[in-house]
Amino acid sequence: MSTVYMIIGFLLSMTACISNDIIQTLGTFYSANKKTPFIWLWLFASTVMVATIFTGWVINNGDMSFGLLTRIPVTQEYTFLYLLPPIILIILTRYGIPVASTFLVLSVFSVSDVEVIWMILAKSVLGYVIAFITAIVIYNIIARPLERYFYYTQKRWQNERISKWWMIAKWCSTAFIWSQWLMQDSAKFFVYLPRHTTFKQMAFALISMVIFMGILTYKRGGNIQNVVKMKTNVQDPRSATIIDLIYAFLLLYFISLNNVPMSTTWVFIGLLAGREVALYQRLRFESPKKMYKHIMKDLTKVVLGLFVSIIAVVLLTQYNVIIEAIFR
Repeated sequence: MSTVYMIIGFLLSMTACISNDIIQTLGTFYSANKKTPFIWLWLFASTVMVATIFTGWVINNGDMSFGLLTRIPVTQEYTFLYLLPPIILIILTRYGIPVASTFLVLSVFSVSDVEVIWMILAKSVLGYVIAFITAIVIYNIIARPLERYFYYTQKRWQNERISKWWMIAKWCSTAFIWSQWLMQDSAKFFVYLPRHTTFKQMAFALISMVIFMGILTYKRGGNIQNVVKMKTNVQDPRSATIIDLIYAFLLLYFISLNNVPMSTTWVFIGLLAGREVALYQRLRFESPKKMYKHIMKDLTKVVLGLFVSIIAVVLLTQYNVIIEAIFR
């Protein structure tokens, strides 16, 4: 049964984590390619995914997590307890709540080392702050020469008259950010597998991920996409390309910082929030009330997701203690 729980846990966690974090990676890509047949989007995302994971598997001698599970204790016996975090994550994603999925999933595996849990949380919050400040600085510089031009010429790309070079840049930036996310966040579902997998285990994981990507691409991301759609002009592939590049370099910085996993959702939400503030300061496309409403709504969602994650982790890891205290 331990092996069964391990396989089911991987499948559930893979489904939950990719679905919840789709806004960070392929969200703007789906929005900017509404008219592209889903089969091409699926093949593109799957090709980048397979190439990234397979390369990591080869370079790291069978470790598909890119070394980010070094601090996470190895689980010897899987139980139904390990299935609950991804199940909770799937439910929250269904209601469009971006959750700190890394914290929720990996905390259950790190109950014996509380220090690791706090390191994950601290790095995630730091990610929000750094992304927020970075976005404000960059978009204060590029808002007038670029974003204003994009905003007033957005009908061009809607009528398919945008330069092909921008579309090529968008697909390339998506490949960059998608590969960076996989390197940073795939640890959340590979934690259910052996630290060093065989070729057959790696092939099973990749086939499962490719099949799920087909379903997710067909749905164009699902309800969680609303977090992206509300932002200023993000469906323009030109603006989306810039967002992807900034976000990808932020993830590249954090993965090179140390081998502590983090919630990249906080980084992405911080990036979008800083962008909205800068665009309001420089261009005044929308009212301050609407701008702050979007920022607070997203921040409230991720804080709520973190709060739920903390409660879930405490209940799951301290279940026996709680039951004993109640019936004592």
